[in-house]
Amino acid sequence: MKTTQADKLKTLIQEEQKEKKRLKTRVIAITSGKGGVGKTTITANLGYALHALGFKVALFDADIGLANLDVMLRVNPKKNILHVLKNEATLEEIVVEIEKDFILIPGESGEEIIDFADEVSLNNFISQLDFLENYDFFLIDTSAGIDKRVQVFLDAADDVIVVTVPEPAAITDAYAMVKVISEKRDIAYMILNEVHSEKEANNIFSKILTVAKQNIKSNFRLLMLGFIKNEKAVYLSSTKRVLFTKEYPTLSASEQIFAIAKKLAKISERKVLDEKNGLTRFFKKIFSGF
Repeated sequence: MKTTQADKLKTLIQEEQKEKKRLKTRVIAITSGKGGVGKTTITANLGYALHALGFKVALFDADIGLANLDVMLRVNPKKNILHVLKNEATLEEIVVEIEKDFILIPGESGEEIIDFADEVSLNNFISQLDFLENYDFFLIDTSAGIDKRVQVFLDAADDVIVVTVPEPAAITDAYAMVKVISEKRDIAYMILNEVHSEKEANNIFSKILTVAKQNIKSNFRLLMLGFIKNEKAVYLSSTKRVLFTKEYPTLSASEQIFAIAKKLAKISERKVLDEKNGLTRFFKKIFSGF
């Protein structure tokens, strides 16, 4: 049967639609200059907030050496990503469903994962990503600090969010992290956690921004995504291993997380139209970086 121009056009449109769907997932790395700033708590609650707004969200625990998103979410995975790389489980088998369309991909507490980052493991892993490609957000809880393994995740992500708190050491380390990030990308975002007021958050961010403008390339942009107030209920939620955005939706901190989620959704909606993103590209960069 002869192929008509209409058939060719239909095929082209279908291919473009497939490509758009494949590139849909927004990969966001959440990191910090030092530990203890609430990075994991923010990752889990931001994921829940995006999910509550109607998005399909996957969380990935990449905190090598201290994977603890599972603890925060009160789940006990039997297997993790290392088992997939070793061909001892499929990717679908290790996924933990927190709620419908809100899942966790357990990480590996240790550096053994790096030993299996070869071409065979990569091809096997990539071949299993299809069921995740319709997720809107893929949030990564990275390790703290500027270790090379952390940088691999930051370089591969579509967006990077740096979390810090109003402590001199944390602020200094956050700036150091921002400086490292600026060497590979032109934009990064920041969340100020455990602040007492919006004014305090703005003051801290302003100081970091001033130093950044003086010492980092001129075309780099650091944007404040939002802030989260220091509230006792947030601390209690962490100790009880519950999501404060779910347990205390009217809390100021919860409202602030939801505000951040809405802003992130708008940013991602704009970027998805003109940027190549997606999980396949992300994991290829991850494995090639190790």
